[in-house]
Amino acid sequence: MGVLIAFAILAAAADAAPPTTKPAGPDQAVLVQFDYGSRDWTPFFRFEEGFETAISESGLGEYDGNELSTDGSDGSMYIYGPDADKLFAFVKPRLLAAKILKNIRVTLRYGAVDDPHAREVHIGLGS
Repeated sequence: MGVLIAFAILAAAADAAPPTTKPAGPDQAVLVQFDYGSRDWTPFFRFEEGFETAISESGLGEYDGNELSTDGSDGSMYIYGPDADKLFAFVKPRLLAAKILKNIRVTLRYGAVDDPHAREVHIGLGS
């Protein structure tokens, strides 16, 4: 009987576990597109490692990865968090400092990825 009571207590505790730290409500997004111009992605991967660490340590969001063209012409990066404006303010100087990224285009998406009515703002960061 003691084992049964212990199991019931553990099961109740598991059900009462606090929710994950993910914020309530839809994630917002900062979607980055850029021109690259080299088949050598090594400099990009060096940049990406520090970029991902900085975002993670900021507590503002999460870097979710990239899509890179096989010919080295361009790529995209995906960043999610509860506040696209704060996240963009944090990543913007890092994007501008990355001389390997050309013609940077950013989309701020305010709403869930599956929401066809989510508002989007498009920003160009130059050549």
